[in-house]
Amino acid sequence: MQKNISLKLKPEEAANPILVQSMLAAALGTSVENITGYSTLKQSIDARSRQQVWINLTLNAFVNEPFQERSNKIFSFHSLPKNAKKVIIVGAGPAGLFAALELLQLGIQPIIIERGKDVKARRRDLAVLNKQGIINPESNYCFGEGGAGTYSDGKLYTRSSKRGSIDKVLQLFYQFGAEEKILYQSHPHIGTNKLPQIIAAMREQIVAAGGEVHFETKLIDFEIQGNKILSLKTANGGSFAADAFILATGHSARDIFRLLFQKNIEIEAKPFALGVRIEHPQSIIDAAQYHCNTRGEFLPPASYSLVEQVKQRGVFSFCMCPGGIIATASTDPGELVVNGWSPSKRNNPFANSGMVVQVAEQDALRYFKKKEVDPLLLMDFQQSVEQKAFTAGGGNFVAPAQRMVDFCSNKISQDLPGCSYLPGLQAANLQTVLPDFIYQSLQGALKMFGAKMKGYYTNEAVLVATESRTSSPVRIPRDPEKLTHPQLQNLYPCGEGAGYAGGIVSAAMDGQKLAQQIATVFAS
Repeated sequence: MQKNISLKLKPEEAANPILVQSMLAAALGTSVENITGYSTLKQSIDARSRQQVWINLTLNAFVNEPFQERSNKIFSFHSLPKNAKKVIIVGAGPAGLFAALELLQLGIQPIIIERGKDVKARRRDLAVLNKQGIINPESNYCFGEGGAGTYSDGKLYTRSSKRGSIDKVLQLFYQFGAEEKILYQSHPHIGTNKLPQIIAAMREQIVAAGGEVHFETKLIDFEIQGNKILSLKTANGGSFAADAFILATGHSARDIFRLLFQKNIEIEAKPFALGVRIEHPQSIIDAAQYHCNTRGEFLPPASYSLVEQVKQRGVFSFCMCPGGIIATASTDPGELVVNGWSPSKRNNPFANSGMVVQVAEQDALRYFKKKEVDPLLLMDFQQSVEQKAFTAGGGNFVAPAQRMVDFCSNKISQDLPGCSYLPGLQAANLQTVLPDFIYQSLQGALKMFGAKMKGYYTNEAVLVATESRTSSPVRIPRDPEKLTHPQLQNLYPCGEGAGYAGGIVSAAMDGQKLAQQIATVFAS
């Protein structure tokens, strides 16, 4: 017999399998010897009480029958038939990779072209960026195998369950090497140190089943006839023809947005969010969230999620990284973008999070003193702020920064606290970097967050500019039913870069959804 049981335990109790087994037995009214094992179905932390943090568990207990461990051999990938139809996928991020895996299961050959390098070679380019301040525009934190998520944390949390099967995405990550806990934690996380091996395993499976992956192969043009794409042209002189094309280039592929615009392929400006990355000592966040002086050994580093309205404008935390590191997410020289990530253990002494403000078309019009919106308006706004940040930091990807209370008091910090950002910080007045509506909204929100969360509003925290790649500032429209571009019946805009996802899981589900739609079209 198998029985699902919910338990509410102290952290030290939840970490003790023998104790958990005895509590299961008590809940089932049987002896411990009859419990042959259990697997975890759900796990979450409840820190609402100021007296005690609880761990909520839902467990599947095996009673008087052999215990079966959860298998990671969930999905099968068979070799493709010789006459398989072909789909070109532009971009090897989560949208592209999961579209490819789905196409394989549907008997269709995926051919991925990726402007960047494989994960191993990409790591070397990141080291040069962090240590020498030299950026490779084609291989960085945004471009390369696995996309922006590979080296920026690997959080697997989304509210977008209507887009597809969250479970299938998580199960695929598990099958290719992620830890089992991502299947049941309320906020699953893989870690930047483990994601590269998982991404490489996915690629190896794609190739083994008959798909193709071409690195350092940058899309530069489309060959179009009527309402169809015939082929793609690449910078290395290649040409790729197929029956359908998935465009999954990510939120930072500005050259692709410009290419579409130049070829009169419809795109549109899309509101996004921009601000700073804020770093606190992790101990401050732990104390605030767990209501304690020192976090217990059985609790993970605490996180937070904050949102506030300041004069009818949303300000919210984004991509919060407990025990994390701030990294350079720029894609071009002369532009400064920061992002955050955490290793799997989340054991660094700092906690960082994006803190961003909603940006609309009217904001960019006022900023540029323009009267009419064009599709690249918000992208140009984003780029302009990143260029100001680079200049304010003095170059070489040193970031302009300000202590939190100093920022809200309009003071340049006399010194800056220790920080995880490897290229280094330069004390600056962030009002010279951020548009007025951004810094004014942040000033108001930070004080409000301090009232909500004890210790948050402090000069021990530092604001690092600029967090600007929260989502794509451009949307590539698509038919809501056919999922194709309205002008091109075999072009499928996909994922974050097209404006239809926000994070690893939602991008992966979008890729799967498009693959299923393509299979339906091929079968008709």
